[in-house]
Amino acid sequence: MAAQEEAKAATRRRRRGHPLLRGCRRERYTHGLHLAQMEALRAMCGALIPSLPLPPVTERSLHGDSSDGGERKDLERFYLASAADGTIPEEVAELVTRCVWEAVVLVNVVLWILSTKVGTLALCGRLCISGGKFPYVRKFADMPVERREQALTQWNRTRWLFPLKITFVVVKILSHYAFYTTINENSDDNPSWKAIGYSVPHGEEETREDETEAAPSPRPLDNGIVETKALDDTALLTSLMARGLEVKPAAPPANAYHTVRCDVVIVGSGCGGGVAAAVLASAGHKVVVIEKGDYFTAEDYSSVEGPSMERLYEKGGIFCTTNVTTILFTGTTVGGGSAINWSASIRTPEEVRQEWAREHGLPVFASPGYVQAMDAVCARLAVTDGCRDEGFQNKVVRRGCEALALRADAVPRNSSEDHFCGSCYIGCPTGEKRGTDTTWLVDAVARGAVILTGCKAERFILESNSNSSSGRKGRKCVGVVARCMSNGITKELRIEAKVSISGCGALMTPPLLRNSGLKNRHIGRNLHLHPVSMAWGYFPENKQQAQITGKCFEGGIITSMHRVTERTIIETPALGPGCFASLMPWESGRDMKERMRRYARTAHAFALVRDRGAGTVDGEGRVRYTPNRADAEELRNGLRRALRILVAAGAAEVGTHRSDGFGLRCNGGVRDDELEAFLDEVTVAEGPMRPGPDKWALHCSAHQMGSCRMGSSPKDGAVDGRGESWEAEGLYVCDGSLLPTAVGVNPMITIQSIAFCLSKGIAETLAHGKDKGQ
Repeated sequence: MAAQEEAKAATRRRRRGHPLLRGCRRERYTHGLHLAQMEALRAMCGALIPSLPLPPVTERSLHGDSSDGGERKDLERFYLASAADGTIPEEVAELVTRCVWEAVVLVNVVLWILSTKVGTLALCGRLCISGGKFPYVRKFADMPVERREQALTQWNRTRWLFPLKITFVVVKILSHYAFYTTINENSDDNPSWKAIGYSVPHGEEETREDETEAAPSPRPLDNGIVETKALDDTALLTSLMARGLEVKPAAPPANAYHTVRCDVVIVGSGCGGGVAAAVLASAGHKVVVIEKGDYFTAEDYSSVEGPSMERLYEKGGIFCTTNVTTILFTGTTVGGGSAINWSASIRTPEEVRQEWAREHGLPVFASPGYVQAMDAVCARLAVTDGCRDEGFQNKVVRRGCEALALRADAVPRNSSEDHFCGSCYIGCPTGEKRGTDTTWLVDAVARGAVILTGCKAERFILESNSNSSSGRKGRKCVGVVARCMSNGITKELRIEAKVSISGCGALMTPPLLRNSGLKNRHIGRNLHLHPVSMAWGYFPENKQQAQITGKCFEGGIITSMHRVTERTIIETPALGPGCFASLMPWESGRDMKERMRRYARTAHAFALVRDRGAGTVDGEGRVRYTPNRADAEELRNGLRRALRILVAAGAAEVGTHRSDGFGLRCNGGVRDDELEAFLDEVTVAEGPMRPGPDKWALHCSAHQMGSCRMGSSPKDGAVDGRGESWEAEGLYVCDGSLLPTAVGVNPMITIQSIAFCLSKGIAETLAHGKDKGQ
């Protein structure tokens, strides 16, 4: 036992040095709230997650059992903890600033109103009235916690006061996320984790007793990586020249740019940009990849949710649509989405490829070359079709499908068959998952490519194209202007290239193209998100029937899939304690803590729809999206099937993320008529939050596609069938934004395969130009 504790202590000491854990607590907050507003926010957080006595039932279950002394102490600490304590409210205030500006303004206004007695009376009514002494009205922060909780319940269920509903949703999500992800400064521990049955997964190497510090081994991309955040102007230019690039320093005061020359510049290092870099570098071209995120390797990944989300995801994972109905997850690190996705490696369905070729005039998708590209991609990622040991959630889905005589397919993964890791969504700590950071980018660097991290593209450089051979494009792209996010680098970079490629994803490519002056009407339109609705089922460990072993955060994230219709599939998600608490419905502070106590044995299954409705990307960080009626109906039917699967698998209770927390207890079985009545009730209000319904559910999206889609003409798409802009010669798109529609399955293989095809074509174009002496 002592050896085990020492091993854990050694792990904590090693983790403190991980880049993802350094500075996990902000030393300075820049939320801009006044003291009175912070007082109101602290009161809201304390009402959402209040300090409570240990429930009597829990008291009795622990009474008289000396072996449960440690468990009792953990539970007492958990129930007594409040989100009003410590720095949680400051963390929440900081996270609010990452929301869309309308939500930020709304929350600030509501907090200002609640900081006054008159305002509190207007928003809380009689709940703020005291029968004690004059003036008989209390500010929100002075109300008893029970009354504050009642006020929040009313806001959650209101039909007409939509601003209060939005404020409740934002603060509820962020306070629970902060409460369950904040770790102390000296370890990787959160006070609530033991009580909810969670522990940070520890790999075999991390739990060794031997603390001998080995010399750091070279990282796979070290020969080509330039991490700009640690550099100044001189060091940056020296590093670039040492990697074979032609560099011209800025000549102050007239020149504001350092000029860098190469053959190909690529913005983004994910599924599209990473593949394009490898293909073009292997063709003998000097490639520069620009990535605004940082570079991490398996040794850096800590498996700690909060700090990892902060560094690996856009906006730290706090990214939602402008109407606050859909939460978006997208990567911002070397490797992009491939570094933090859920490993599913599914080929483009044949019927989808034929549809894109036939209905959108894009023959590349039906060509033998595309099939060969999928083969090459799957080979490079070493995709495997089997899984030797499934995790808890996938066991649940498979058992439920078997009980209902439904088909459950194995999901191919870009990892080994015995890869049992539930942390891949925050970086695979074993290094077995093969993203572009460990495959294609390694190939690119081996052939001379250079990767600039901490470097953000501002705009592509467009010039007049009077000498265009085609005569149809009035402009040509000659490179990109980028800004290094380092205080030591004073000048922007002008990276001049023969070919420029945008590979920064469906949410970031449209703003970049717009900022560059492109006008095609399809830029930023036709956005598809694969909207997701989740169902949950609780499987207590002490149930007498055959057990489904494990915990929800253990094992491969997606290893089983069930197809409901041609447009809807059911899979399982990765939800750390913070994301789990953020999405679960809130009825009261005590109810939420009870839900969290069941975290480890609560399985989730989600319905994912190949959406036909489309949204828009209006600017960086601004996404408008609402599923259309047909998509919402598909989601409802998929959710019904997911709930049936959970019931059939033996869940003691099932439910959805609907705001009222409505669930069905099914201990010992449930009658068909009871199940049908529950399904009818729980899915009738399932859908996006609108100003009217008092019941709503949040959607999620980890797949963004189509916002700069390919088309057979400028009227049909933002780029042509070769991925080149209709408006600027030499400017290409190689990422999920160019897909004509949603693909209907996890899109990693599809994006990498089309990037492979397009970059092969770009290489041929460059070779043709070289033969002509251009």
